[in-house]
Amino acid sequence: MIHKQMPPIRIRSATVADAPVLLSIYGPLVETSAISFETVVPTTEEFARRIEKAVTGWGWLVAELNGHCIGYACGSGHRERAAYRWSVEVSAYVDPDHHRRGVGRALYIELFKKLTERGFCNAYAGIALPNDASIALHRGVGFESIGIFKAVGRKFGRWHDVAWFQLNLSASPPFD
Repeated sequence: MIHKQMPPIRIRSATVADAPVLLSIYGPLVETSAISFETVVPTTEEFARRIEKAVTGWGWLVAELNGHCIGYACGSGHRERAAYRWSVEVSAYVDPDHHRRGVGRALYIELFKKLTERGFCNAYAGIALPNDASIALHRGVGFESIGIFKAVGRKFGRWHDVAWFQLNLSASPPFD
């Protein structure tokens, strides 16, 4: 059997111009699943604002294949109080046509480099259960399970648990 080699994936920083295509990946998850706890798909303008904020604060990366966006990963604030400033929450979303091809892993590896360069020490990820694929991705890049919030989110008329995972990026911040 001959296997075709997949063309290389290009990872780059997102721009606000990416908002429509990235929203086309994210929006269906809001509408049809509990993967996202948002209940209304954000507007393109709101999504663009999120990208702009994340790019300057934590990082928002896009995976491209043959010039087409096929996924993204981003960081966001963990909590607002100053003591949390060296911790970050992360998410990755990949177009369903490109699942299980290493896209999420490639995005996360680059995002972790960027976050570490910016001084972040701990990354956290919340995964609505059940989601075996996302758990496998996070464990595959080094996250460890730290607990489950039971019945923490309500969507589609039922409660959902969220598993929390942590990845140590650095032992100490660049300054206190």
